[in-house]
Amino acid sequence: MGVYKLSSAGGLATPRTNYSSFLAGNPKFVPNSYESIATVTVSSSVTNVEFTSISSSFKHLQIRSITRTDRGTYSSDRFNINFNSDTGSNYSYHTLDTNGGGTVGTGYGASEAFIDISMTTGSAATGSIFTGTVIDILDYANTSKYKSVKGLSGFDNNTGASNLQGYISFSSGNWMNTNAITSIKLTPRYGTNFVQYSQFALYGIKGA
Repeated sequence: MGVYKLSSAGGLATPRTNYSSFLAGNPKFVPNSYESIATVTVSSSVTNVEFTSISSSFKHLQIRSITRTDRGTYSSDRFNINFNSDTGSNYSYHTLDTNGGGTVGTGYGASEAFIDISMTTGSAATGSIFTGTVIDILDYANTSKYKSVKGLSGFDNNTGASNLQGYISFSSGNWMNTNAITSIKLTPRYGTNFVQYSQFALYGIKGA
């Protein structure tokens, strides 16, 4: 079946240009988009997940994850983020968490060794419950500014016990370094390991 460009068809009774593509002679539109860089699926427990040799060819980075750690007693845990293997006191962050029974906001100044960026599920939660998280790392390759990070995460554990409820968390952080980010390391805050079936995907976001 032919495709006709209506602006030049001239009516159905007049000669028309027949195109084999729905572009009908127009240039293709390539929107700003996300490009998959790397994905890690945890097949057995691991103490950390790290992305290395990150290209500087994107505007921003995004991490999408489903996670669970081996922290017992509580249904929740958190995970920390470090850039370029920097474990010095060069980070700050803020968190706002709620489990339906109350909301807690916490801020840590410019003396932290990591960014506490996301809630995650602990092993005391129902076995099939993992936390969904999206983390944006803005202007990661810009060498004229410190690096800003924001994260949104949450899970529902379907229980009323105060230490086992679901949570939602919004976090933001800052790495006080102007170097381009070339590696990202994620580590459980309270637990020892990310457990099987946790997954992390790193995306590059193209600029305008």
